[in-house]
Amino acid sequence: MRKVILSTLGLVVVSGGVFWGTADKDMRRLLMNFPTNTDVLFWSTEQRDAAFRALDRMPVLAKSRVIASGGKVYELPEGKLLDLSLDVDAFMAHQRSASLIIVQDGKIRLEKYGLNFDKNGRWTSFSVAKSITSTLVGAAIKDGYIRSIDDNVSTYIPDLKGSVYDTVTIKQLMTMTSGVRWNEDYADPNSDVAKFNAHKAEQGVDVTVSYMRQLVREAPAGTKWVYKTGETNLIGVLVSSATGKKLSDYLSEKIWKPFGMQQDASWILGTGGHEISGCCVQASTRDFARFGLFLLGGGMAGGKAVLPENWITEATSKHAATNDFVFGYGYQWWSLEDGAYMARGIFGQGIFIDPKRNLVIASNSNWPQATDKQGGDQEKVRLAFYRQVQQDLDKGL
Repeated sequence: MRKVILSTLGLVVVSGGVFWGTADKDMRRLLMNFPTNTDVLFWSTEQRDAAFRALDRMPVLAKSRVIASGGKVYELPEGKLLDLSLDVDAFMAHQRSASLIIVQDGKIRLEKYGLNFDKNGRWTSFSVAKSITSTLVGAAIKDGYIRSIDDNVSTYIPDLKGSVYDTVTIKQLMTMTSGVRWNEDYADPNSDVAKFNAHKAEQGVDVTVSYMRQLVREAPAGTKWVYKTGETNLIGVLVSSATGKKLSDYLSEKIWKPFGMQQDASWILGTGGHEISGCCVQASTRDFARFGLFLLGGGMAGGKAVLPENWITEATSKHAATNDFVFGYGYQWWSLEDGAYMARGIFGQGIFIDPKRNLVIASNSNWPQATDKQGGDQEKVRLAFYRQVQQDLDKGL
């Protein structure tokens, strides 16, 4: 999600020294740099450094729901150290990286941390969560909760009947080609992405559904790509409605537990009590890498297929051209021409997956700005780093 409006943000009052004395270093950092603005784009670098690793740990900052892990852990053994032909420390400094993990053939080839973060910490995903949400659509189809990706969205969210989304398909929602007008300008306080988080819903209607059903069409469905965080939030409502389960519980049931994630994760909640499916899964970088390995392994967890046959190929292929860098767009995945694909979140969160090289790169960062569109060159430098890793692997380094 390219802009996060936290539902309940206020001053933290710590009586005496009891809480401070029992708080760990991440909580102390957060208390010393607590955000005083509801818009993450206006937080200071120090506030983001503190909050990104602890968003889910103070209800006054953001409410969340646990994504439970299981008992058996998917091991990540160490492999031969990757001898990259570039300065990794300089790259991480440029990116303001909290973590960088390169996994090839199921083994860690490189693992580094920065910003006083470590392998035991958990960092927020921002829009990396979009790719996780889309994967749950595949799981719901496999489980029979959703009949087809070609079904209309309103079949599963009846409150959208009669709105512009009545005849939009799940696939069009997933590829962000609904043709519905939406403004994702983070600098514009009157943009949809600014307003929909604070929307007051009619009684008995989910807040996301309430806002989205008032929108209008600007193009025939399936003909125009526009990035819309609100539509990913609709996808989350759809999955919960179809399965009758909370997204956090369904993710735990289908992937987090059976695949062997090492830590519990959490999912930040919106004002309506739903997980913000376009944003904010809080997890360790190693577990983000494991999610990439789940995709590389064909969507198998606990010896069972979680996703329909050919789902991953379809989901990560280019279905729409974009105006965003060099990427095409699939089912909430960003595709590249060489067959690699990526989950991307603002301020430098990412999971890069390259099936040809059996490669996963997971990284968490706090860039000086949200994206290159706000200035800087972090995205371009990061993609160049991925390309160099690919080249060095091809050389056998």
